[in-house]
Amino acid sequence: MGAGHNHAGHDHGGHHHNGGSNFGRAFIIGIILNLTFVVIETIYGFAANSMALLADAGHNLSDVLGLVVAYVGVLLVKRRPSPRFSYGLKKSSILAALINALLLLVAVGAIIAEAIQRLIEPEPSNGSTVMAVAAVGIVINGLTALMFARGRKGDLNIRGAYLHMVADAAVSAAVVVAGVAILLTGERWIDPVISLVVAGVILWGTWGLLAEATSMTLAGTPRNIESAQVARALEKLPGVVGTHHLHIWSLSTTETAMTVHLQVGDDIDRDRILRQANAYVHQLFGIDHSTIQVECAAPASGEDCPGDDCGH
Repeated sequence: MGAGHNHAGHDHGGHHHNGGSNFGRAFIIGIILNLTFVVIETIYGFAANSMALLADAGHNLSDVLGLVVAYVGVLLVKRRPSPRFSYGLKKSSILAALINALLLLVAVGAIIAEAIQRLIEPEPSNGSTVMAVAAVGIVINGLTALMFARGRKGDLNIRGAYLHMVADAAVSAAVVVAGVAILLTGERWIDPVISLVVAGVILWGTWGLLAEATSMTLAGTPRNIESAQVARALEKLPGVVGTHHLHIWSLSTTETAMTVHLQVGDDIDRDRILRQANAYVHQLFGIDHSTIQVECAAPASGEDCPGDDCGH
């Protein structure tokens, strides 16, 4: 047998590669809560003439869109494979994470632009209203973030939703600080300056999400896996003398695929090597889908490999 394909991940608990499927209720609750708060915050932002509140409402709206995108990604990942999409729509979760990162950047740009305008032309705002509304935002965004906290490390799409909510909670907290400072000093510049500081914090936190989502989109090796380590591990299997054409990439935000050629000696049981290699990469590196080609190592003399299925 010259090649093998492994779907071991399918037999090791649905949570491993369907992490987002357990967050359907969290997405729905988060979308409803945040959309309601966007409406309330926008009304009070205009009433209090607060750029910080309006910036927070705009960022909240981007988070609602982000939650919707992430939820759609979770739903599409469940689609079954078809002749046209042989892996299903698993990369939808990667696309959702990338869109979420871009939405965060757009929100940051809008906050910075409006804050600069307010620095140039300061306007008065109602500090007490700002504090009250933003305090509600801390509660809503904090609770929503908690609903996604347990899934943020295993699924980039869930991490994107989580970062949106944490960023919003941070924005709301900063708005409360701005409200206190305005009440104590009466200075108009405080409101836009606080907005700029928060925009910088959000930008800092978003960069990692954007970089990882872009890498996944371009079929880069997942950041938690080193190709050289995988090659070395496979070469430690009995009878394996070398590896080449090793490729590792993300099928989704929770599933990893790999293809590799293993060079083995003539007297090696290739079925056994395939089983061992498949199990090895799954257990050590969490690789769910492995396609492995077993071929004989070329003799030192340069002669052809024996056997019909021993080609490179």
